Amino acid sequence: MANLFPETEDMVWTEDAETELLEGSGAVFGRSWRFDFDAGEFVMSPTRKIAVADEREAWVTWCEKAIRTPRYRHLIYSRDYGSELEDLVGSGYDHALLESEIRRMVSEALLADARTESVDQFVFAWEGEACRFSCRIQSVRDEVEIIESVVI
Repeated sequence: MANLFPETEDMVWTEDAETELLEGSGAVFGRSWRFDFDAGEFVMSPTRKIAVADEREAWVTWCEKAIRTPRYRHLIYSRDYGSELEDLVGSGYDHALLESEIRRMVSEALLADARTESVDQFVFAWEGEACRFSCRIQSVRDEVEIIESVVI
């Protein structure tokens, strides 16, 4: 029977990670598993094992998941995790106000993590009731651009 809590070499806590946490900015970049948000499942390797994401890719996945997860809905997450974008659905506000709220909510969700330094350069594109937006997210190490959408 498969182990419910498997441990592999890449999951072991090391002295280096502990030192980085204590001496650094409090931001620990760890590894995770690759996730395909479009398919809604983990990415599998050719040998049918879950593919491992490097530190940068793990942080980007965290950012995307934090934006997509509704805040306060799931008890497993702290009250600081997730976004409140679903509160905008059916609100009937004009585009300028909605864009301002999306900017605030996404920034608030991502800045809750010590690895995120800044969120800016939002670009909005409206397609009917859907708002597609992109933003630049600066971590304490590098930057990335994320594209998401929300239906209002």
